[in-house]
This record gives sequence, C-alpha cells and structure tokens, in this order.
Amino acid sequence: MAGPRWLDDHQQRAWRGYLAMQAQLQAQLGRRLQAESGISLADFDVLVALSERDAPLRVQELADGLQWEKSRLSHHLARMQKRGLVERQDCPDDARGAFIVLSIEGRRAIEQAAPGHVEAVRALVFDGLDDRQVEAWAAISDEVLARVEQDRAKGS
Repeated sequence: MAGPRWLDDHQQRAWRGYLAMQAQLQAQLGRRLQAESGISLADFDVLVALSERDAPLRVQELADGLQWEKSRLSHHLARMQKRGLVERQDCPDDARGAFIVLSIEGRRAIEQAAPGHVEAVRALVFDGLDDRQVEAWAAISDEVLARVEQDRAKGS
C-alpha cells in the first residue's frame, strides 16, 4: 500500500497561504461589517441570499444556498428574527413549514451595509490584483468548486 501523497513545498505554501488568507479576510471583513453596520458576516450572508432572491424561501432552501447545516441556520434565523431582520411566514401548503422573508428592517440593514462591505472587499482584495490575477483566481476557484461538487455527488 502506498503512503500518503504529502504536499510538496510549493503546494504546502499555497495551501497554508489560502487558509491564512481566508481566515484573516473573513475576520477583518466581519470586524468592519460589525463596526460599520452592526451586523455580523453571517447576518450579511443571510440578508444577501434573501435580498437576491427577493421571494420567500424555505429554511432548507436557504441552508442549501448558504451551505449551512439546517440547525445552524434555524438558530441564526431565530436570533435575526428577534432583531427584526427577518420574518417567518406560514407555508399555505405545509402546516409545519415556514418561509423566511426579508423584513423592512432587514432590507434597510443590507442596503446600508452593502456599500461599505463591497468597498472593504475591493480594498482588501481586488485593488491589489491585476486583471490577469483576478482571472486566474476565478479559474482556480471554478476548478476547485467543480472537483468538490464531483466529490460530493459521489457521496464522499
């Protein structure tokens, strides 16, 4: 039996760099969003998903779109509902089901937060890259996501 296929030095540098970049970028974007808008990055993700769809979503549909566990999303939605950012609406064809919709306050929150958030993304990421680098990053992301989807479809 062959041993593990360890990462070489270049792969190790790229992988660890990605992990550090992702963690630090998420943390910094989260801090800025909280300071400027009073919402968390998780709140922002939910609000974006609801505002882009602009239609009621079942919790499972929203969880699938965000790639979150349904239980995590349910708890987060309960907190957002208490703060008036989202509302639950009864599902007419399923007495146990509910739709999640953006409240007026939630729409106001995303409209207020989005300009500063996109400016932070530009400043921290895209202002430091040229078009060739952005295209390479997009191509790499597409390839890795396709491989992840293939692996998921196989049930791994």
